[in-house]
Amino acid sequence: MTDTDRKNDLLRYLQEARDALLWKLDGLSDYDVRRPLTPTGTNLLGLLKHLAGVELGYLCDTFGRAHGEPLPALEDAAEDNADMFATADESREEIVERYRRAWTHTDASVRELSLDTVGTVSWWPKERNQVTLHHVLVRVISDTQRHVGQADILREGLDGLIGYQPGNDSLPPLEWKQHHARLEEIAARFKD
Repeated sequence: MTDTDRKNDLLRYLQEARDALLWKLDGLSDYDVRRPLTPTGTNLLGLLKHLAGVELGYLCDTFGRAHGEPLPALEDAAEDNADMFATADESREEIVERYRRAWTHTDASVRELSLDTVGTVSWWPKERNQVTLHHVLVRVISDTQRHVGQADILREGLDGLIGYQPGNDSLPPLEWKQHHARLEEIAARFKD
């Protein structure tokens, strides 16, 4: 397997995760994509905003590759956790398009650099901030998949939409309400 083959394989998995995350926003109101759905404020549009910064930071900035994308949530004056929610001044379309543009920049980095290329993650401690493109690409894929899993759960809670991607829910054909009731019955046996 060549370096190009490895990169194509990794980028395919990253793109599948990106597409799945975008799909989780389809058909929802602006309110539903912005609203905090966990006690820590996790929301669907915030996950997208966060991942745009993750990709640009790890796959561009780490290797000194300019991208020109505004990342206000990462500026010194930004409030804590600002990359995890859309402000009232940021439109859904703006965040989605920034995420899509990030793909163009980060995919170019992956295609143009060797997987062995060493970069510096400036926000990590100096003793471990030297990394390879391969390392951070796997990290970005892992982080993206983690957030897609969160989006799966958030979306299921909003309107019951489940699955991996349109036309491929990757789930067994169960009667979910009955399945849920059965699992609740089993769990109830273990109440104090």
